[in-house]
Amino acid sequence: MTDTPSYENREQLENLLKKGSFAYTQRNFDLAGQYCQELLQLQPDLVPAHFLVGLITLAMKNSQIALGAFQTVVKLDKDHAAAWAQLAHIHMIRGTVNLADKALQEVRRIRPDDPTILTLMGTTLSLMGEHTLAKAAFGRAYTLDPKNIEYTHNLANNLVHHGDTETAEALLKSTIEMRPDSPQAHWSLSLFLKAKDNSHINEMKKLCNNNKNNPSAQAFYNYAIGKEYEDQQKWHKAFDAFSKGAKATRENIDYNEESEIKTFEYLTENFTEEWLANSGPGIADASPIFVLGQPRTGTTLIERIITSHSDVHSAGELQQFTLAMRRLGNSNNSQRFSAELFASVKELDGRLLATKYLKAAGRMTGKKARFVDKLPANYLNIPLILKALPNAKIVHLIRDPMDACFSSYKQLFANAYLHSYDQQEMARHHIRYLKLMQVWRERFSGRFFDISYEETARNLEPNARALIDYLELPWQDECLNFHKQKTAVTTASTVQVREPAHTRSIGRWKKYEQQLQPMVATLKQGGINIT
Repeated sequence: MTDTPSYENREQLENLLKKGSFAYTQRNFDLAGQYCQELLQLQPDLVPAHFLVGLITLAMKNSQIALGAFQTVVKLDKDHAAAWAQLAHIHMIRGTVNLADKALQEVRRIRPDDPTILTLMGTTLSLMGEHTLAKAAFGRAYTLDPKNIEYTHNLANNLVHHGDTETAEALLKSTIEMRPDSPQAHWSLSLFLKAKDNSHINEMKKLCNNNKNNPSAQAFYNYAIGKEYEDQQKWHKAFDAFSKGAKATRENIDYNEESEIKTFEYLTENFTEEWLANSGPGIADASPIFVLGQPRTGTTLIERIITSHSDVHSAGELQQFTLAMRRLGNSNNSQRFSAELFASVKELDGRLLATKYLKAAGRMTGKKARFVDKLPANYLNIPLILKALPNAKIVHLIRDPMDACFSSYKQLFANAYLHSYDQQEMARHHIRYLKLMQVWRERFSGRFFDISYEETARNLEPNARALIDYLELPWQDECLNFHKQKTAVTTASTVQVREPAHTRSIGRWKKYEQQLQPMVATLKQGGINIT
């Protein structure tokens, strides 16, 4: 530690810190960084200066330097809750989940009551799929400052996960009243309401024009505009908005298709029948039911049918199986799925993996005999699920390739499905997915249940009965009345799942057939039959 600064030096430090903080708020990061250099030359162990360095480099998207800065802060001050919260969030984004867990433990030890820190905790917990714990953090932040746009909107989004759409809608409207130019709030609100006219569209178009240099705002507004045009069956205008939203999103994300190809190749080459046969026993727990496949293919419809049964609880889209893999495999690859991740867990003890998953998921699995984990991307984890939980049931959704691809293309996701914002990238991903599922089907015959979205929507009862029979549950007529459930819906189809089964979405892509020719051509080149 350096000597305590004199009064004159202390005054100089405070002045430089104010200037640096102001420059940071003005997004003049170079100037803010210069002030930080001066500060640290005067006093190398000045905690606020190191913390400001972390904020600046984080804003400049240099998470490595930010990580070092926040680590320095907690070395100098082990009770710096804000730095621990930043570390937890960075580690979660980078995929180092064990370190994120440890940082969150430190935040909880300190028990801060600062809305900024609570919000960062809630965001990190949401990335972990811990939506109940996140609700407490977001709720407290909102209580402390109910006029803050960010806190209001975060709580609204979280409440959707808990099925409280009425309160969420009211909060979103409150957000827009406080700040009319709130892109994400407008987008979220559009998902709740079925547009009957262009009033909200016209409002969003004006706001969109004011945000021409903001790709994130462009994405939110255009996807919302597209959705509301589609509500009114104005197909050409809807597609124009969707394509603008997709283009804005694609320019703002880092999708590594080569890495995805390597991941699929690694899975195909390494997770064989012989590998599973030699893997040793897992845990004979029959409570999990995995509903998986591609997003927007009817996974929520099937989940609602299953969880209408009195013996089954809806746990939502749990991240916990992949997080258990990360925690045990210690993969440092920041991508959600990678060849490195699967290589790190290939030889894991299945019992250890199952125990880690069941413990982490425990808060969400309820008190019933069975629970549904409805994370679509778990299709990548099928061999490891079979290894860890050999008695678990796996339900795989099948949907028309073009309807599946277009349904994802027109949806704005939260940090997931990065392949879905370009027609050809979306189609190439779908080809890889179909080929991988055929590999699993051939290698692990009879170990999972394929169910068609189209057949179920057209003829509900026989398909629902076959599904419930596969799950070895006694039939209950409530499974046909899934739309009457009041439980949470963690899906983009929040409104639709409150309705009986319908066929409106079948063949929807044909409304846009001319505009979707790049997607059609790519699927055909991959040997996919388009009808």
